[in-house]
Amino acid sequence: MAKVINGVSIPNLPWEDKPQGCTDTVWRYSKNPIITRNDAFEANSVFNSAVVPFGDGFRGVFRIDSYDMLPMLRTGKSRDGIKWEISDDNLEWTDRNPDIGYEYGYDPRVIKHEDGKYYICWCNGVPGGHTIGLGYTEDFEKFYQLESPFLVYNRNGVLFPRKINGKYAMLSLPTNPGSGGGLGSIWYSESPDLEYWGHHRDVMHPTSLGWQNNKIGPGPAPIETDEGWLLIYHGVMGSCAGLVYSMGAAILDIDEPWKVKYRTKKFLLKPWEPYECMGDVHTVVFPCASLVDADTGRIAIYYGCADTSVGLAFTTVDDIIKYTKENSL
Repeated sequence: MAKVINGVSIPNLPWEDKPQGCTDTVWRYSKNPIITRNDAFEANSVFNSAVVPFGDGFRGVFRIDSYDMLPMLRTGKSRDGIKWEISDDNLEWTDRNPDIGYEYGYDPRVIKHEDGKYYICWCNGVPGGHTIGLGYTEDFEKFYQLESPFLVYNRNGVLFPRKINGKYAMLSLPTNPGSGGGLGSIWYSESPDLEYWGHHRDVMHPTSLGWQNNKIGPGPAPIETDEGWLLIYHGVMGSCAGLVYSMGAAILDIDEPWKVKYRTKKFLLKPWEPYECMGDVHTVVFPCASLVDADTGRIAIYYGCADTSVGLAFTTVDDIIKYTKENSL
């Protein structure tokens, strides 16, 4: 059995057993979507959001497209990881340096790092484009924005939950604005202090054919296992009807995460359900967060549905690693 390394026990992890007769590695929660626009004040949509265990419950940072259709971040809390109380107010940065820039924010990832802080990465709107924003909190009450790790254009940043070879480490998706954000690959970068980033390494490219032939981007924080770093990611395919976002997985080397050991040839989850196929942006499954119970290996995956709502799906560390190794490119 695959073992979770440096994991935490989450006895109240949201969970639903695999339906009888289901042969899929990842399966949907039967009451999806769990968060819709009706769960937040003046929200056109709530999607592509991140959650973490906190205290005896959970906290989250949510993407809210409000009535002006400007994407912003808000916080939320939950006792069970399914029913959420989302703040009416946008997230505010304490003592923010205005020179860094923060015009809007979307698609957050949140991790608890081994240094004890909760770090938020998001796509940060700045004059002239978008890049990755980086900040932290210790209590989900006060939030502090740090320097932007990269120049424009970049998105889908996510930190590793611990230092690698003594450095903070991040995955991201540099994009090409001339292609409408396509032609993107996953890259690795590291920093001694969360301010100066370098040692950039190319991790994975889109494939020439199939469900991930347009661009790929990192999803939730990588999960440390005895097989390597388990990375859940999204892949995008061009079709006659537009882009289709699906979910896949990869296993990265534990000491050199820019080296891919295995990567799914087949998708794990693709837009099939009405709430994934119809919305502000059709045919989107976009994973942003995962909760992992180290005791059982159970994983709850939070994903955006058609840029409109939040869905929940389930798997186990054993199942997803087995599938990834047996169906690798």
